[in-house]
Amino acid sequence: MNSMNVYIQCSDTVKQAIEAKLPLVALESTIISHGMPYPENIETAQAVEELIMQEGAIPATIAIIAGKITVGLTTEQMEFLAIEKNIVKASRRDLPVILTKKLHASTTVAATMICARLAGIEVFVTGGIGGVHRGAEHSFDISADLQELATTNVAVVSAGAKAILDLPLTMEYLETQGVPVLGYQTDEFPAFYTRTSGIPVNYRVDTPAEIARILCAKWDLGLDGGVIIGNPIPEEYSMDPVTMNTAIEIALKQADECGVKGKEVTPFLLDKIKELTSGESLAANIALIKNNALLGARIARELNSMKRDKQEGF
Repeated sequence: MNSMNVYIQCSDTVKQAIEAKLPLVALESTIISHGMPYPENIETAQAVEELIMQEGAIPATIAIIAGKITVGLTTEQMEFLAIEKNIVKASRRDLPVILTKKLHASTTVAATMICARLAGIEVFVTGGIGGVHRGAEHSFDISADLQELATTNVAVVSAGAKAILDLPLTMEYLETQGVPVLGYQTDEFPAFYTRTSGIPVNYRVDTPAEIARILCAKWDLGLDGGVIIGNPIPEEYSMDPVTMNTAIEIALKQADECGVKGKEVTPFLLDKIKELTSGESLAANIALIKNNALLGARIARELNSMKRDKQEGF
């Protein structure tokens, strides 16, 4: 961490947690600046942090404020991200430029993984990971999240990959990169707004302790890279797959007609889907991120306990 001080700053709460070796959970900030409308974005971000604290872990929402990687945001910084329009969306390629130019940025899954690793945080909670976009055989549009998962030692709790993606190809890419995809109390890879996709996960896991043991074994063996823990959206918020796929197809067609490309595709599609589902997708999005936060905190707690036991020779 010392050599990184010029680029990274941790809140007092996060610093104290690191020093006391308490369980920490990283959270992304793109959900605040690009993923949800105001005020749902700030309300959800604060509620997620509260849930993690209630589970006995310390939340660390990550963003870049005035060119500084900031791990653990204040209420004022969250409000700024929630309202300010000129927030860059940062992935791996953007980090050195944003830091040098001293810009403000929210962090994608890939960037949050990098920043979490720099801060020594091994568990990260998000809504859904990026992946292989539909039509990628023509556009080559594949999220940098997948490559980051192949190289960065951070466990990612998500409700699967975003439903707007090509889920079978996303799973194939992850297999090629050697990224384990675990299903928490499920045999199928969750499809973000819906609990099932018809695509089997690599392995089913039924407890946070089992997940923590897998993480320990992977990294003890020197097998670099992350692990995806697919956590299905709660049953009462799971949307009808036919309704959702219809909305996605319409949104994709509109994105194509409007010439939306690159990193603008995902927020455009999510906004259109919210409109087409009369807000039902937003309620589902909020429910699944809260559900992921609960699981992420429990995994962080178990992982922290195992590491302490190992250090103490148990």
